[in-house]
Amino acid sequence: MTEKSPLATELALLLLLSTLWGASYSFIKLGVATIPPLTFIAARTLIAGAVLAVIIHGRRLGWPADRATWRKFLVQACLNSVVPFTLIAWAEQMTDAGLATILNSTSPIFVFLLTALVTRHEPLTSRKLFGVVAGLLGTCLIVGPQALDGLGNGLLAQLAIVAATICYAGAAITGRGFKGLDPMLPAAGSLLSGAALLGPVALVVDRPWTLTPSAASLAALLALATISTALAMVIYFRLVQTLGSLGATAQSYLRVPIGVGIGVLLLGERLSPTAWAGLACVVAGVIAMALPAPAHRAIMHPPRT
Repeated sequence: MTEKSPLATELALLLLLSTLWGASYSFIKLGVATIPPLTFIAARTLIAGAVLAVIIHGRRLGWPADRATWRKFLVQACLNSVVPFTLIAWAEQMTDAGLATILNSTSPIFVFLLTALVTRHEPLTSRKLFGVVAGLLGTCLIVGPQALDGLGNGLLAQLAIVAATICYAGAAITGRGFKGLDPMLPAAGSLLSGAALLGPVALVVDRPWTLTPSAASLAALLALATISTALAMVIYFRLVQTLGSLGATAQSYLRVPIGVGIGVLLLGERLSPTAWAGLACVVAGVIAMALPAPAHRAIMHPPRT
């Protein structure tokens, strides 16, 4: 962290990102009621990318001119939107929400493993390992152990969700390659690249000009694209640089207690003692993953330079 960017600020942004992405599930549910998933996702990336492009133009930021950076944007688009969005949209038709939530929350585990075994781009400490384990345990306790009952049934769909989660882990690691760029540039570049990939397919498959979406679906699409995608992606790329790959993916754990908290505040729901214990585990895990790691206490290989 720098003096201008204290840890408290980054944790607040992590909480905001978790809220924005947690709300996206409701927007998607409303949107796909009358808009096919492929067209919905293509429109989401196009609108979000266009909004950020307008802001970039207004701020007079210069777009990267080299092909290498745009290739990175394309890779980021595949890992962070095109592939995982498609896999999850297909898989959740056959997977219970509770189990899908748990499987979706495992990206910190894959970031930890990929970092330790492959990239070694940041130091890994026993505290961060504790954070990964505590966060996953807390997620399971909040959702309820019964959610694991369906594990193994509909194995292909569950593997698709795991594959999507691995994509998200890879995106958090490759996102480190945009260091030095304003976070708005990789956010917009990857979204527009994703739209370029998804748009032609949606035109052929769904023929969107023949659709008659409802006003609720269109409103959900607009909210999803502007708030839960454009704004969220800018925050995400900032956090990848400030908290690191593992710290940024901690938001996947936070989405669960945020959703539960909304139910408590707005719907009068009550938390069981198990859920309270899970909430404590998640908070402890997120803090452990987000705190900077002293290089001399790394339990794995030191980061590669």
